[in-house]
Amino acid sequence: MSAAARTRRTSDGHGRLGSMLSGLAVTVGCVLFLGGFVLGAILYQPYTVPTDSMEPTVDTGARVLAQRIDGGDVRRGDVVVFKDELWGDLPMVKRVVGVGGDKIACCDKQGRLTVNGKPVAESYLPKGEPASPSDFDTAVPKGHLFLLGDHRSTSQDSRVHLADGDHGSVPRGAVSARVEATAWPLAGFGMLAQATPFEDLPGGISEPGPLRPIFVAVVAGAVLILGGAAYGPLSRRSGRGRKGRARVRTA
Repeated sequence: MSAAARTRRTSDGHGRLGSMLSGLAVTVGCVLFLGGFVLGAILYQPYTVPTDSMEPTVDTGARVLAQRIDGGDVRRGDVVVFKDELWGDLPMVKRVVGVGGDKIACCDKQGRLTVNGKPVAESYLPKGEPASPSDFDTAVPKGHLFLLGDHRSTSQDSRVHLADGDHGSVPRGAVSARVEATAWPLAGFGMLAQATPFEDLPGGISEPGPLRPIFVAVVAGAVLILGGAAYGPLSRRSGRGRKGRARVRTA
């Protein structure tokens, strides 16, 4: 068998293998990319926070991604999206600091919120500011949630509705989603930190949702699609280079 024939067969074999791997990469990439987007659209809903009531956790005008959940799954420390007719007609974003049966008070001598008499060191609040500029003391009815914005000096939250029948709280059923990440602007993109100040209280805190693995799947899918699509032209160009060298050797 001549050297040219051996070179041609080897080149054809590499070409077929390369095409198979390229097609497999694109196929797997499409599954990950499209599957991640579909799953994300099913589980998550984007919202815009129009005010500064959640700063510095969420900036004014930021676009957030919130996992669709049942109100029964809400725990202390969650940043939730809810709608209550006494608060207005639009969805609002606040942090849950108390659940049914809790006694919420503010502030202690160090300017901290207390839940059932236990002080909570809320690290997400603006530095140097107390947990509330005004004192309050209330009990949360069963099946309800007490909600505050992180920017306590400007937030219109449960403190404004303390004189209402439910002592400023809202029913768990008013919650539609739990905020998990800031998606826009890109400079502020990132996952919200877990509310660790509440983790030692009964019930603990919520576990992160599947947003991070979904994001990884989408990015990995995009890389595989681009890599697989680029491999074909590169492989053909490399094959032409090998054939040219083989013709020179056998001339």
